[in-house]
Amino acid sequence: MTQFLPPNLLALFAPRDPIPYLPPLEKLPHEKHHNQPYCGIAPYIREFEDPRDAPPPTRAETREERMERKRREKIERRQQEVETELKMWDPHNDPNAQGDAFKTLFVARVNYDTTESKLRREFEVYGPIKRIHMVYSKRSGKPRGYAFIEYEHERDMHSAYKHADGKKIDGRRVLVDVERGRTVKGWRPRRLGGGLGGTRRGGADVNIRHSGRDDTSRYDERDRDRDRERERRERSRERDKERERRRSRSRDRRRRSRSRDKDERRRSRERSKDKDRDRKRRSSRSRERARRERERKEELRGGGGGGDMAEPSEAGDAPPDDGPPGELGPDGPDGPEEKGRDRDRERRRSHRSERDRRRDRDRDRDREHKRGERGGERGRDDARGGGGGGGQNNGLEGLGNDSRDMYMESEGGDGYLAPENGYLMEAAPE
Repeated sequence: MTQFLPPNLLALFAPRDPIPYLPPLEKLPHEKHHNQPYCGIAPYIREFEDPRDAPPPTRAETREERMERKRREKIERRQQEVETELKMWDPHNDPNAQGDAFKTLFVARVNYDTTESKLRREFEVYGPIKRIHMVYSKRSGKPRGYAFIEYEHERDMHSAYKHADGKKIDGRRVLVDVERGRTVKGWRPRRLGGGLGGTRRGGADVNIRHSGRDDTSRYDERDRDRDRERERRERSRERDKERERRRSRSRDRRRRSRSRDKDERRRSRERSKDKDRDRKRRSSRSRERARRERERKEELRGGGGGGDMAEPSEAGDAPPDDGPPGELGPDGPDGPEEKGRDRDRERRRSHRSERDRRRDRDRDRDREHKRGERGGERGRDDARGGGGGGGQNNGLEGLGNDSRDMYMESEGGDGYLAPENGYLMEAAPE
């Protein structure tokens, strides 16, 4: 397919010209021939010096040895400088030391940002100040962190010496001492190997945190007081924790008791609801049984010849008691209520088939027979002992226990008591 491409595209696939061959300028290393072959060092041994004439080897200094040597040299130079300055040091003839030495207070470890006016405000509370001398570096002009304060009265200096030590000024605790250069014989400043000392004795277990005076008894007492105070705070914290634990346990017990009481109340309410529900269910069952009994009696009465037997009417079918028993209502025997009952009764009978009525009748007859055999004796005793009038039972001897409980015999024998409301209802007309 490439032959059909245009010439400009075919030119892209054309091969290049071959690379021209050029002869090398010189021979390769492996092609060169050496005129002199390799030989050993035997001819040059006679040029070496005799080992017996060589000097002994020297031992070089290690890094640790060099550092130790420099440290010793530095200490020696410093000791020489201290000895030279100590010979020249005379505090009594120092031109910078002015004023009364017994009224001058030495303040060290001062913050570099603290000014002379700030020092004056802090130390004037102990008495009137005559002069404050801040010490600065001669080379850089920066403060060196200590000053001398001269009071007008010696008692004010003693008060400041006693109470101002450890006072925090601009975030740093200062060290307060008397001027010892002119008051203590043989005392030397720290730069000459003396000074207060005591704060850099060794490790953390040896160093002390207070001022570096030799008399540390009051600081030891302060440390003991501080330790006792710390122990007292720890004991108080432990008591508070224990009290809080007891309080939390009591709260938990009260919460659990409240929850148990709440559960008990809820269970009691549920039990009462269950009892009410069971009571309603039993009452509904009793009403349902009474309704079924009324229907059966109506069917039996309708199928047995249309009222040859004189049976008491049900509580729901009997007319209201508007007059004395034995009399008809105001509408007569064919009143609208009686007609409505007959019409409903006929409708229910028409809805049932003959086979269903026969099966129901046989089942009811068997049930009444069993009930009569089981409770006949008790029914006769109840009729004989608790009946009113002449021992009438209104045709309830053949009914079961449930039917006899629903229909109660009246004292006069003319009606019966309905189980729903306890009213005296008159008997159905024959």
